[in-house]
Amino acid sequence: MNNRMLLGSVLIGSSLLGAMTAEALTATTFNVTATVVQSCAITANDLSFGNINVVTGSDFAQATTINLTCGAGVAYNLGLDAGQGQGSNTTTRVMTNTSNGATLNYALYQDNNHTINWGNANGTDTNAGTGNGGPQQLVVYGDVLAGQTTVPYGTYADVITVNVYY
Repeated sequence: MNNRMLLGSVLIGSSLLGAMTAEALTATTFNVTATVVQSCAITANDLSFGNINVVTGSDFAQATTINLTCGAGVAYNLGLDAGQGQGSNTTTRVMTNTSNGATLNYALYQDNNHTINWGNANGTDTNAGTGNGGPQQLVVYGDVLAGQTTVPYGTYADVITVNVYY
């Protein structure tokens, strides 16, 4: 075999060998992360006492609901502020007649027996619980207190802010 033939065989052989060898693969990775934060969402329905006859000497009770959804395991306290009526506090809230400035006192409770006040400070007279990731419905019991016989007729209103501390 001469050198030329040997060189041709080597070149052909190395070409075939190169075709059968896989290219080198370079790989890398990346991380996937997320942070689930504590969160809650609330909506509230209006509370209407309807028509009130103050001379009957009776309390006027009504109820409404607050819808609360907190993430699973999120501890919360739900509070109701004192409202916007002048001189109101979380024990005695005040509705105001916008035409004459007269006021009508009322209270908000956590229980149907009207014994557990619904306050606003985190942990004081608030409704505490733990979220489960699904909606929870909380009832607000309202009471216009009897004995307000000198309140002039008309429409009275107030605005309550619902706060959820988590």
